[in-house]
Amino acid sequence: MQKGQAGVKAVEDNWEQTRRFQRVDEEPRDARGVLLAVFQALQEKGYNPVSQIVGYLLSGDPTYITSHRGARSLIRRLERDELLEELVKTYLKQAGG
Repeated sequence: MQKGQAGVKAVEDNWEQTRRFQRVDEEPRDARGVLLAVFQALQEKGYNPVSQIVGYLLSGDPTYITSHRGARSLIRRLERDELLEELVKTYLKQAGG
């Protein structure tokens, strides 16, 4: 066997196997889950979560949201109108409407 052939064989063997991909930290995909995760991240960093989320919703400026725990990228996965819709529905449901 020539030098380097053993490495080629090992690579070929790996092509025969099926690999599994598992997400380490399952991130929320719905508006409610995203808002709760962002709220918690903001709270952990010492911010007023309500003020920061309102600032983001009104301006669209993602710098209102901390990058702690991936909160900034998480909140940007949804449109702001989806987040507002969830907030209004939840509020009205709790208010008895």
